[in-house]
Amino acid sequence: LFSHPADFTPVCTSEFIELEKASDKFAALNCELLGLSADSVYSHIAWLLNIEERFGVKVNFPIIEDLSLVIAEAYGMIDEQSTSTATVRSVYFINPEGIIKAHIHYPMSVGRSVDEILRILSALVATEAGDKVAPAGWREGDKLVLAPPVTMRGVRERMKANQKNSDENSDWYFTKIVPEEQ
Repeated sequence: LFSHPADFTPVCTSEFIELEKASDKFAALNCELLGLSADSVYSHIAWLLNIEERFGVKVNFPIIEDLSLVIAEAYGMIDEQSTSTATVRSVYFINPEGIIKAHIHYPMSVGRSVDEILRILSALVATEAGDKVAPAGWREGDKLVLAPPVTMRGVRERMKANQKNSDENSDWYFTKIVPEEQ
């Protein structure tokens, strides 16, 4: 779920074009795109037709009309410092069970990075089981890190395993695993 400030604006238009161009990558990660703004469904339709006519990009994901701002307020998508009712640039990563796994808010003047959204989504998929975490700068195919143990027994087992593997860059709280084991 992502919100945008308004239809017929330059940054939002560029974002929708880039999101649609990457739609196959999102689908491969079992992700459905769903937009939201305070504009009317008629504004959404006219804007999407304009994007198709002007830029040759047919946006195929739905956009929610949230004229009452009920959804935007529930998700914290309204800029409290602004006098406008425009929604901020937010992205919510919601799993199939309806649980928010991550969210990002962008300033009104900065467009979203589709590459970063895909990176976060890939990391969420790769770490879904909970036994691995994605370190800073992680990209698909990079090594993940074993989640740190939460018991003293787990710490001792990890230390013993690390001694056996003689990995000088590992410790009980930080152990990288190779991509093949992911």
